[in-house]
Amino acid sequence: MKMSSSRVKRLATLAVLVSVGMVLSYVEAILPIPVAVPGVKLGLANISTLFALYALGSPAALLVSLLRVSLSALLFGNTVGFLYSLSGALMSLAFMMIFKRLPIFSPVGVSIVGGVMHNAGQIIAAALIMRTAAIAAYLPPLIISGTLAGILVGFASGLLLARVGKYIK
Repeated sequence: MKMSSSRVKRLATLAVLVSVGMVLSYVEAILPIPVAVPGVKLGLANISTLFALYALGSPAALLVSLLRVSLSALLFGNTVGFLYSLSGALMSLAFMMIFKRLPIFSPVGVSIVGGVMHNAGQIIAAALIMRTAAIAAYLPPLIISGTLAGILVGFASGLLLARVGKYIK
């Protein structure tokens, strides 16, 4: 079965985005941010998902996100970490897909929504796993960190989209 060059290019692009996301996840895992709230990360791996969302569309972004989370958990994580990452990634992406459709949101704005929703998804998962709503006390500082991380990821993704995005579409 022969694949067209456009399908090969798309598949290669998806593979690169998953790989870059995994490398960024690994870098974040070995270089934790020294803050008092557990689980705070920059979310650099989300650059690959946000780029995929804008350059390739929602189905591609979902595929990149699911593969990145699953493979990273398989290689570097554990089951509970996988559940937290998956819940955060799915909630984040769902809201990013909605907010991307609104013309007032740039990639930075969409990324901020994604960062905050990622943290909210992880808090929901933690509350269900631990069977306590007390974990929601972490939400205010996580909203702040999600906003700051969203700005960074959105800015980086915007730059990447401006420089490389035209070659992907």
